[in-house]
Amino acid sequence: MTRALGWPALAALGLLLAACATPRAPADAVLSGRLSVRVEGQDDRALAAAFELSGSADAGQLRLSSPLGTTAAWARWSPSQAWLRIGDTETRHADLDALATAALGEPVPIAALFDWLRGRAWAGAPASARSDGVAGFNQLGWQVDLGRWAEGWIEAVRAAPPVITVRAKLESPG
Repeated sequence: MTRALGWPALAALGLLLAACATPRAPADAVLSGRLSVRVEGQDDRALAAAFELSGSADAGQLRLSSPLGTTAAWARWSPSQAWLRIGDTETRHADLDALATAALGEPVPIAALFDWLRGRAWAGAPASARSDGVAGFNQLGWQVDLGRWAEGWIEAVRAAPPVITVRAKLESPG
């Protein structure tokens, strides 16, 4: 983990988390694996962690763990509020998108990340095929790469400055 405040942005990815899930997990399964977020040119806003994502974009939680397995950050949300706990400090936000923006300093489409991590475009916004021949799609200003989906890898890149790269490696059932 490089920066604790960047953790909640991964809940967007989201998106960046009881059980492990395969890349083709059902919609109600807990997703877990490794996650990284990098804001180009801003090393202080880069992070990598183990994650467990559960629930939905409406209500759920995201736990981010350090390499030693301790909880580094915990985000949870409901339709009316979102909370972020880092250590003994908890902050409240109007919603999950506000939490992600406050944590990372950039908007990250949390609602879309739940579907992206499952290898599909989010139904809440138009999507188009990628023009570069890579398996995946373009949505909400992000290019989602599913070229290594069968291996559990997903990458989403927002090309607008500053460039943000979100990478996830989903675990097999544990």
